Amino acid sequence: MSAMVQIEIPREVLHAARMTASELQRELAVHLFAEGRLSFGKAREVAHMGFWEFQQLLASRRIPVHYDIEEYEEDLATLSRLDAA
Repeated sequence: MSAMVQIEIPREVLHAARMTASELQRELAVHLFAEGRLSFGKAREVAHMGFWEFQQLLASRRIPVHYDIEEYEEDLATLSRLDAA
């Protein structure tokens, strides 16, 4: 079961940062991803962005997509299963 949590940000903070609430939410997602606190998928959800759109945003900021050996091996296993089908 999924629940939403709301965070209150004073309008003055958004105004001072010259950001909309959506932009601030996107910045939070990018930062948490870059720090390794969120996976790509979860950060993308927070940012309310599609896969390619979020990947392009990260690339524009020169933030590498985390891709470790375990994920690579999972992808290889998936490809093997797809080839066998």
